[in-house]
Amino acid sequence: MFTGDGKGKSTAAFGMALRAYNQKFSIGVFQFVKSPKWKVGEEAVFTTLAGLEGAPAVEWHKMGQGWSWIKKKSDGIDPAEAAKQGWDEVKRRLANETHDFYLLDEFTYPIEWGWIDIDDVCHTLTHRPGTQHVVMTGRRAHPRLIEVADLVTEMRKIKHPMDEGRKGQKGIEW
Repeated sequence: MFTGDGKGKSTAAFGMALRAYNQKFSIGVFQFVKSPKWKVGEEAVFTTLAGLEGAPAVEWHKMGQGWSWIKKKSDGIDPAEAAKQGWDEVKRRLANETHDFYLLDEFTYPIEWGWIDIDDVCHTLTHRPGTQHVVMTGRRAHPRLIEVADLVTEMRKIKHPMDEGRKGQKGIEW
């Protein structure tokens, strides 16, 4: 788990996914806040790699509207319902041992907002079969998530250009 207010949580998780990919792991990425309209750099890289002969594909699922603070329906999409459906799909895949590596990006937010039940998450993760790896990202990880995780890293912000009003930078923030 990568949590905290600092930059680099998703970047670190995608670095782990790249290592897993290199070992031919089956990978499922579930982005709980990112909009399907967003074209994130990591997805583009994995799509390019999957186009190489003999390379595995990475399954990609986006269930959000684009920003962690948007919690209302937009374009007919209920983000709470999308998050619940996404978690149900992750649970199904864990039970079936569909992937070797799961990246649950921005997963702490739907838990914090009460859209996904923390007891269900902890039970599912603790009792998943096999040797599946689950990496989660997001600020304010629930203490119970931290307790059941094998690895937890907290990213602490000391300074960020956005604090000075600078906008996100192509190739840096996306």
